[in-house]
Amino acid sequence: MAVTGLILVGFLLMHMYGNLKVFLGEEAFDHYAHWLKGDILYPLIPSGWFIWIFRAFMLAAILLHAGSAWRLARKAKAARGSKYVVRKTIQETYAARTMRWGGVILGTFLIFHLLQFTAQVIKTGWNSGAGPYEMFVVSFQQWWLVLAYALWMVTVCLHVRHGFWSAFATLGANTSATSRKIWNGLAYFIAVLLYVGFMIAPLAVAFGWVK
Repeated sequence: MAVTGLILVGFLLMHMYGNLKVFLGEEAFDHYAHWLKGDILYPLIPSGWFIWIFRAFMLAAILLHAGSAWRLARKAKAARGSKYVVRKTIQETYAARTMRWGGVILGTFLIFHLLQFTAQVIKTGWNSGAGPYEMFVVSFQQWWLVLAYALWMVTVCLHVRHGFWSAFATLGANTSATSRKIWNGLAYFIAVLLYVGFMIAPLAVAFGWVK
């Protein structure tokens, strides 16, 4: 669960970087989007293959992460015993308490996001044949989608904040009080970075700074 979680955090950082290219204009943003789907690792592998290999890899990471969460939840429930004899001694953060439901919310919105921008089944204001830049800008000119995106990113960042720290604890990096503070600080930094990085472009569109 720790390894797949860190893979997904890496993907989020990469995706955030790609979204920021909207500030460079339509040509740069569309070129980047088409490059992702066609030319990466060409001619090492045929043009267009990379995106499908990458999608399969990410799908496997998501399924393994979700499967690990389910197995760990069952083990935790089995180990907890009777609710009459269990006593909580560890102060949990809100992010820790909501990891399970946060994962469900993330999965639901991920499906919507893929149907919107990848499969292009859900058209949020744009027409068939629209380019990546046009889809992005037209979508986030709608206040309700910006609001939904902002709420979704809160869930993402709460999940990342706790998950990033927990992953390194699982992998043995939290070996002292000092290291725990460092990893916890990094977890907060990455969560805030992701929120700002993902929200700045939709807000720029919503306020008319990107057209």
